[in-house]
Amino acid sequence: MARRIDVTGAGRVRLAAWEFADPPKTADPPKTDPEPGSPGVLLLHGLMGRASHWASTARWLAERHRAVALDQRGHGQSEKDPGAAYTREAYVEDAEAAVEQLGLGPVVLVGHAMGALTAWQLAAKRPDLVRGLVISDMRASALGATSQREWAEWFRSWPVPFATLADVRKWFGEDDPWVERPHPSRGEFYAEVMHEAADGWRPVFEPEQMLRTRESWVYDAHWEELAQVRCPALVVRGLDGELGRAEAQEMVRVLPRGEYAEVEAGHLVHFDRPVAWRLAVEPFLLGVLGD
Repeated sequence: MARRIDVTGAGRVRLAAWEFADPPKTADPPKTDPEPGSPGVLLLHGLMGRASHWASTARWLAERHRAVALDQRGHGQSEKDPGAAYTREAYVEDAEAAVEQLGLGPVVLVGHAMGALTAWQLAAKRPDLVRGLVISDMRASALGATSQREWAEWFRSWPVPFATLADVRKWFGEDDPWVERPHPSRGEFYAEVMHEAADGWRPVFEPEQMLRTRESWVYDAHWEELAQVRCPALVVRGLDGELGRAEAQEMVRVLPRGEYAEVEAGHLVHFDRPVAWRLAVEPFLLGVLGD
């Protein structure tokens, strides 16, 4: 089960945070909540993602620690005000506000893709607030204008509205030109970010807001902020993901207390291979958070 907690982000944007914990089985003794001040974890999804994509990770973390996943601005059930800022600063301030308002600090930040960039930028900005960091499949180098144009063209290629969720799963898992071979978990990932409208199934986010969000980081490299992260940090690479081995290892070198792990998975590391993901990151998290 997940309990929604409302958070006020930068510019008073309303954000939905989700605290995960499984209800106790009938035969089990009641499970007590983590003690106030116990180690907390904030999970930050990538572009187009949502908090529920972290459900598997959050539930095993919740066995020992307070685990909260954030729907970032423009995503999930958080506010999608077209007049709001979709800048790097706004996303980082939102995460900072979530940590402070939820009493999670000093927190461990676990981020995927865009969420990982938000995580390391917050760790660099507020070292007092962050005790550890997991960076999953996010590059520190600039991606450039060509990448942004390709994404704009990709959004235009979506055959929306989809008639059914089965159509969503099939297109993103098989028919999407960006898919080299059938990828069922990718289809499931995108099915989770659709909602039923009057004419069919559409994304819960506005593609234009996603492009504005992405524009705020693709033209710049982010090595300088990476070098400012003082807490222990784990760089996780999906072997078939978007972060190459050489760049991942350079990120580890640049991080003052960096470590490296890789998982036989695609870009959606924690969603593609949840068991392998857990095996890769759990030793690091236990070292930072304790038993």
